[in-house]
Amino acid sequence: EIEVVAYGPGLHMLRADTSPVKERISAMSLEIEGLTFSACANTLKGMTKKEGKAVELVSESHMVSSGVARLVELQEDGYSYVRP
Repeated sequence: EIEVVAYGPGLHMLRADTSPVKERISAMSLEIEGLTFSACANTLKGMTKKEGKAVELVSESHMVSSGVARLVELQEDGYSYVRP
């Protein structure tokens, strides 16, 4: 299983309007079983406030309340943390 957790500036990867890898995310979601994309709700809230409009995410992503907290949960469950 692989979970990509995006928060802070990394959330642009999951934005429907600014993602430079939107097509790749779509293809990978179909090709790789057990791959999920998680978006930080805290970051999304900040982006929405800053831009003054709703920020749409790619359909392959799902929301987690906090990206950093999700990373801690995953590590406690035995996942490895790999940062680009």
